[in-house]
Amino acid sequence: MDVGVIRLIVPKNIELSIAPYLLEQTMYPISCDEENRMIFNKEEIDRSLEKIKALAIGMGWGSGKDNEKILTYILENKDIPCIIDADGLNTLAKIDLNILKKSKNKIILTPHLKEFERVSKNSIEKIKENPIELAVDFAKKYNVIILLKGSTTIVTNGDETFFVKRGCAGMATAGSGDVLSGILVGMLGYNEANVKTVVAGAILAGVAGELAEKKYTDIGMKASDTIQMIPEAIKKIRN
Repeated sequence: MDVGVIRLIVPKNIELSIAPYLLEQTMYPISCDEENRMIFNKEEIDRSLEKIKALAIGMGWGSGKDNEKILTYILENKDIPCIIDADGLNTLAKIDLNILKKSKNKIILTPHLKEFERVSKNSIEKIKENPIELAVDFAKKYNVIILLKGSTTIVTNGDETFFVKRGCAGMATAGSGDVLSGILVGMLGYNEANVKTVVAGAILAGVAGELAEKKYTDIGMKASDTIQMIPEAIKKIRN
């Protein structure tokens, strides 16, 4: 998706390994420990987030000892749309969720059932029994947008709730959630950070996945195939 400039913020020790794969993106390396886990450095974080319009945090982040400090600092001090996914959600589950209520950021959480269990402190069994009510209550209580992944994806800000029934079995593979977060942060680069933008991103990801499955089959497709089908998905949606 054409968002002008994409900045990948990574631990310094892996910058040379990643660089050959970055053809259009830019990269900002952050200080890290010997295990390639980011270290909290206020000045580096401030510089890495200069002039950005949206942030996605958590994909491939790992479980660094400073992750809680980094996420807390961003939530307390920045004012940008922020998608929290994967290890970002696991980190969020370890801190006081009341930070979400006070944050200036427009926050979008994109959990699957297990991640929502960790963050909400409700069991998967309870979530499965009443996913809509629990997602709505959480979104309203903490002033966030929830995108709860599933065969029918629930998107809610606590006041408006939408159900996205796009996607396919072939998307149940590693990386599909990362693709969705990438689509969302791209859309937030030039659209308002509201529930309808998140719904549109979920639909786009689902349609792209369906087209990838049609081309590669549900067994043969992988997450990157969904990425390749985004332009075709945009054409289909426009038509």
